[in-house]
Amino acid sequence: MTSKGEHNFYLDKHLLVTGASGFLASNLVETLRDTKCYIRRLSRHGSPFLPIKGAASVEDLSGDIAERETWQHALKGIDIVFHFAAQTSVYAASQAPAVDLAANVLPVLHMLETCREKDLHPVILFAGTVTEAGITTSLPVDETYPDDPVTLYDIHKLMAENYLKYYVRQGAVQGAVLRLSNVYGPGPESGRPDRGVLNGMIRKALAGEALTVYGTGSYLRDYVYVRDVVEAFLKAGACMDRLTGHHYVIGSGKGHTVAETVHMIAEHVAKKSGRSVPVKYVAPPGNLSPVEERNFVADTTNFSSATGWSARTSLPDGIDLTIDYFSGKIREMP
Repeated sequence: MTSKGEHNFYLDKHLLVTGASGFLASNLVETLRDTKCYIRRLSRHGSPFLPIKGAASVEDLSGDIAERETWQHALKGIDIVFHFAAQTSVYAASQAPAVDLAANVLPVLHMLETCREKDLHPVILFAGTVTEAGITTSLPVDETYPDDPVTLYDIHKLMAENYLKYYVRQGAVQGAVLRLSNVYGPGPESGRPDRGVLNGMIRKALAGEALTVYGTGSYLRDYVYVRDVVEAFLKAGACMDRLTGHHYVIGSGKGHTVAETVHMIAEHVAKKSGRSVPVKYVAPPGNLSPVEERNFVADTTNFSSATGWSARTSLPDGIDLTIDYFSGKIREMP
């Protein structure tokens, strides 16, 4: 849960949340629904907006963030931007690099140029990814680890991040980047099979399908619960004077192997549903991205010291909460 202090900070603030129909944005808006603030939700044309009831005043805006005109409307009167809109598939980026550039880099540049041209000075919080650092060879990983992206997706995310840092240095905006590890939990289903993998496994297990582990499943991952991530963004907005111009690694700080996590899901679903969930080991596909074959654990010391944030939800507890949500036992995001 987010503390009362962060809720008070957002009283009467005007917020822009991009990618509003997506996983992170839906959770953030849900968290702030009982806070008296103004939220402008921006999503692409045709994307549904989940109904929100509460003290927050919500306006919905549809548009193409790759067009400058969209930002001219979206940024009017805004204090804080939570920029979550993105193309998030490594494989889609590899198949269509120019499309990924248009989705992940140009919108950030258009946003920043609109701020400069219109003399707007919002705080901008950008959702980055820990894979911008590439194949990490020492653990845990903090902000001092050198960036060496190995996919087009990560190259583009790093480009967008560097644009933001440049405009911060120029005094156009304040802003920071939270580089996220493997986020999971209640929320809308991902549109890509290679995203939201833990959530996808829970859905499969609840449907009675077997879970698959590639190879031995020995690679370490840092799984962080979505509401902990939302709290990190809210704390970042409230502590921007200490964070602006920098990026921060966000994760649980705990490493779990892929195999351990899959078996944990199978066991927890079986306990709650009474049905056995088989786990099978198969050879990895030939086109597997190199970022899949890496180990990662986050060191969040710097962000925690600056904001007081810490990940509070253990993986077993988070899996249980997610199972309950997807099985319909929790009608709203917890």
